Amino acid sequence: MIVTRNTSERNLGHDVAKQLLAQPRVLMIAGGLILGLGLVPGLPHIPFFILSSLLISAGYLMNKQAEQAAQEQISRQEEKEIEDVKKPENVMGLLQVDPMELEIGYSLIPLVDVNQGGDLLDRIVMIRRQCALELGLIVPTIRIRDNIQLKPNYYTIRLKGVEIAAGEVLLDHYLAMNPGSVFEEVEGISTVEPAFGLPALWIHEKNREKAELGGYTVVDPLSVIATHLTEVIKSHAADILGRQDVQSLLDTIKQNYPAVVQDLVPQQLTLSELHRILTGLLRERISIRDMVTVLETLADYAPLTKDIEILTEYVRQALSRQISKQFAPAGTLAALALDPGLERMIGEAVQKTDQGSFVALDPAVTGRIFSNLTEQIQNIGNMGYQPIVLCSPGIRLYFRKLIERLAPHITVLSYGELEPKIEVQTLGMVKSA
Repeated sequence: MIVTRNTSERNLGHDVAKQLLAQPRVLMIAGGLILGLGLVPGLPHIPFFILSSLLISAGYLMNKQAEQAAQEQISRQEEKEIEDVKKPENVMGLLQVDPMELEIGYSLIPLVDVNQGGDLLDRIVMIRRQCALELGLIVPTIRIRDNIQLKPNYYTIRLKGVEIAAGEVLLDHYLAMNPGSVFEEVEGISTVEPAFGLPALWIHEKNREKAELGGYTVVDPLSVIATHLTEVIKSHAADILGRQDVQSLLDTIKQNYPAVVQDLVPQQLTLSELHRILTGLLRERISIRDMVTVLETLADYAPLTKDIEILTEYVRQALSRQISKQFAPAGTLAALALDPGLERMIGEAVQKTDQGSFVALDPAVTGRIFSNLTEQIQNIGNMGYQPIVLCSPGIRLYFRKLIERLAPHITVLSYGELEPKIEVQTLGMVKSA
């Protein structure tokens, strides 16, 4: 017991001495106090002065060593940071681009800041959910960032680092659009609705009720951005869907339908070929949510042909119930029809190559077709109908190819993609003359 107590006392004394000596400032203060005692009359001056000098010198030297060690630590840290910057891994990290970005001017930050009542983040969650339900597309995380280079009220939408859309909103105003039934006009700032390019007005909040009573469709700035973002996602769904996304879809389906996946990929179609088929559907806004039907249809027809475009047409016909519900929800489809003579002309002009098929029509004939189509679309637009062209299954793909660059917004359907119960209402005939 005595030995243990003595050992503990020695350890405690050692620790206290170590802590005191590790503080240069303590030594210098102690040296100053002893120097003061040495000045007291009656006390031995020389021993106090010697001890004081030793303590002050030791404290000064220890302080210098500590400063030097800290400076060396800073130098080592700076050298490490310089070496990290030079590493290839950091350079490669700079090449990473976000799948989708929404950049906003500083005046629009309140839309994102929850503390200021902004719920744009919640709206984006709802948009991603909506796209999953309507298109079967898993939209990647959308990064939101402020950009001081933008005008205060502007925003831009970027896809893989490239700007694909932009718009402007006024936070203290509402966007009023004329649906064609306005009977009392209101004052406002003329603008263009960013999602669909329609003429509109920015009106002050105090005029909101008056505009609604006058027949205007009035929406808040947050809804303007959300609608624009949703439309951009739908328009670029084919570009958003990547091969890794397709693989993730297959992995999910394989959990419940393993035979469907194993029978098709990669035995009959590669992941790349399946990706091309799915993007072909999304490009025309055909949902791929029913992946089981898509895969089963491809498993049936892939042994017969490897033509990706033809396989896509087979899938579209297999999705007839879905397409009918999408474009004719009330059971009636109002559309333009193709002249039988034009269908024969297009069928005879089809040329197939290793890179795909194309329609080799005379440019003058193509111009007349497009001119007549534009006239017909304007006519049905004035009647309030959606621009849809209906043709035979064997021509649909090629007519779509013919007009997709000049009129990508026009929906082209075939009779084989409609359920038998759908009633077709022909609004006009597209001709070549």
